[in-house]
Formats: sequence, C-alpha cells, structure tokens
Amino acid sequence: MSKTKADSRTRLLQAAEKTTYRKGFGQTTLADIAKEARVPLGNVYYYFPTKDSIGEALVARRIARFRKLLEELGQAESPAQRLCGFVDVKVRNRAELTRSGCPVGTWCSELHKQGGPVAKKSTVLFVDALRWLEEQFRELGRGDEARGLAVHLLSATQGISVLAHTFHDADLIEMEAKRLKGWIRSLGSKAEGTSAVELA
Repeated sequence: MSKTKADSRTRLLQAAEKTTYRKGFGQTTLADIAKEARVPLGNVYYYFPTKDSIGEALVARRIARFRKLLEELGQAESPAQRLCGFVDVKVRNRAELTRSGCPVGTWCSELHKQGGPVAKKSTVLFVDALRWLEEQFRELGRGDEARGLAVHLLSATQGISVLAHTFHDADLIEMEAKRLKGWIRSLGSKAEGTSAVELA
C-alpha cells in the first residue's frame, strides 16, 4: 500500500474511532465516518466496503495500541509498579472516561450485544489484559490466586469507569485508584493465604 493510501486509511480509521466512541458502533454509519473524515462517501467504501470491515480494522487498531501500552507498563522494575501503572492509566484518562465512558469497555459491551465476527475479535482486548495482569500477580508471588486477582483488578477498573461516567464525577476514579494501588502494594507482603476478598 502506498504512503498516500496508508495515510488515507489511517485518517478514515481515526474518524471511525472518534465517531463510534461518541455515537456507538451500532448507531454510526459509513456516511457518518465520511463526514467526520471530510471525504466523499466513496472513499470509505474503497477502503472499507462493509461496516464489519471497518469494525475489524478498529479492533486491530485498538489491540495494537493496547499491546504497546502493556509493553510500556512492563518497563517498570517491579510487578507492583506495573500493576499500579495499569491503574494510573485510568487516572490519566479520567476526564475522557467521565465524559464518554471507557472506550474499550463500552465498545466490547456494545459489540457483544450484537454478536458477529467483530464482537468475537474484540474479546482479545480483555484476554490480553487478563493475561498480562495475571502474569504480574504471579510475579508478585500470588501463585494460584493470580487469575482471580487479575479478574478482580480488571473488574474494578472497568467498574469505576462506568460509575464515573454515570455520575459525571472524575473524583471517583482518583478515589478508587488510590485504594487499588494501596491494595496492590500490600499484596507482596501479605501471607500466602490472603485473597482478593480482603479488598471489599
């Protein structure tokens, strides 16, 4: 693909991502994307003949971006620092999350209500997140608890995004992030039998 074509495709994907985040994938049309990108509708059809094709491209784009984020977080020295870094992503994006909700969580939820190939592919986003979190908890010495702790942390970060969006209150994210980071730091020094229930 030539640089010009690659740039045009990227521009359309950026417009699609922005539009679907604002309106929802189900409510967004290819005409909406063309309008956002300020290009003729035919340009969209040239690169993405169907809505599913642009949906799959958006999933691939988000997966690549998320994996890059995990690589960056992985540069921290300790698993506790990496896990706290994961939580801090929510804090950094709190204004956007409060305004429009979590782009990954709302996207996956909406897609799975509709079903289809795009929904199945989007599952990778949460599979990657859980796998990475579990690896960090295992390195933290939590052994057989690692999977459950990973589910707990991912649930907590997704849940607080929903609450902040519902109540339009970014302070909820900061409050929960502080609590979660304190919990993460305490896990390394706890006895082997400690469970995630203690967070409740």
